[in-house]
Amino acid sequence: MYESRDFSAMPILADALQDAGCDRADILDHCRGPGQHVRGCWVVDLVLNKG
Repeated sequence: MYESRDFSAMPILADALQDAGCDRADILDHCRGPGQHVRGCWVVDLVLNKG
């Protein structure tokens, strides 16, 4: 997402996070929400920094 700046897969990220056991509504709602996502998205940063 960061390289291509294409955040259209955010709902898919939400599904993957949920499948992995994430139950935080703030994260899942943000990924599935209608807003425009940009580089520096706090959820993507959180995922990348957890690795």
